[in-house]
Amino acid sequence: MSTLRTIPPLKQGIRVSPRRQRRRWGTTAFMAVIHALAVVALLPRFWSWEAVGTLLLLYWLTACVGVTLGYHRLLAHGAFTVPRWLEALIATCGTLSCQHGPIDWVGLHRHHHLHSDDPADHHNSHLGFWWSHFGWMLRDVPAQRYVHQLTPDMQQVPYYRWLNRNFLLLQLPLAVLLYAVGQGTGVGGWALVLWGIPLRLVLVYHVTWLVNSATHRWGYVSHASGDGSRNNWWVALLTFGEGWHNNHHAYPSSARMGFRWWELDLTWQHIRLLQRLGLARRIRLAPVLVSRSALRSL
Repeated sequence: MSTLRTIPPLKQGIRVSPRRQRRRWGTTAFMAVIHALAVVALLPRFWSWEAVGTLLLLYWLTACVGVTLGYHRLLAHGAFTVPRWLEALIATCGTLSCQHGPIDWVGLHRHHHLHSDDPADHHNSHLGFWWSHFGWMLRDVPAQRYVHQLTPDMQQVPYYRWLNRNFLLLQLPLAVLLYAVGQGTGVGGWALVLWGIPLRLVLVYHVTWLVNSATHRWGYVSHASGDGSRNNWWVALLTFGEGWHNNHHAYPSSARMGFRWWELDLTWQHIRLLQRLGLARRIRLAPVLVSRSALRSL
């Protein structure tokens, strides 16, 4: 708690200064290694349709279910609720994306919404495309000091605290499973490991990072959101609906991000399916969507 007294108030934040922030050599080395292994995965000896299928399945499970639906709309914004067991399962899928544990991810995201594109935003798009894409995480992140303050709801769950500490280790049982399946089916254990972990992680990383970079640079603006967020159709396709970023920043707690008929939001379709199954409740929608629905019912 003493740390909280030594930092500026949350509303003020800490100004981001890339040149003054220390390089995080551990993160830099990890990213270099994981990108190198992703290149190795593309060697012809590791190619197979089974490897491609494994990548696509885990891409959906970690990027869509884990990050977009879980970390983002469910945990960070409380756009809907699900039973506790399902919430824990979805959070585990998010942790397998290796974008840190749920507490740190949610805390940093909530901080971003408080300071979107202002000097305290850790991936402020005004500092350049590459900084907002991934440069910010290779330096000390001042916003990290506010995570505990921003996640009192998450801190109360022991399992989330465990995931936060052990998110890297979760790749190990996944690697063992993929290797065993690959060897057992004759596809090759290392082929499934390389396609299912490093290549998949790199793909999910860059697709997720495009929401911080590309959707603050290219696209159209539908709502006054007080920042540089934009709606971008091709990022929306890659991220299961996260590309409708201006809609999201205007109405952060809305479970649906695609507001127009052409704004395809596949994650919203997942939430609707959960609702039909009786698993998703207390679904929150932007006022503009609620008003539109009310007009149709007249």
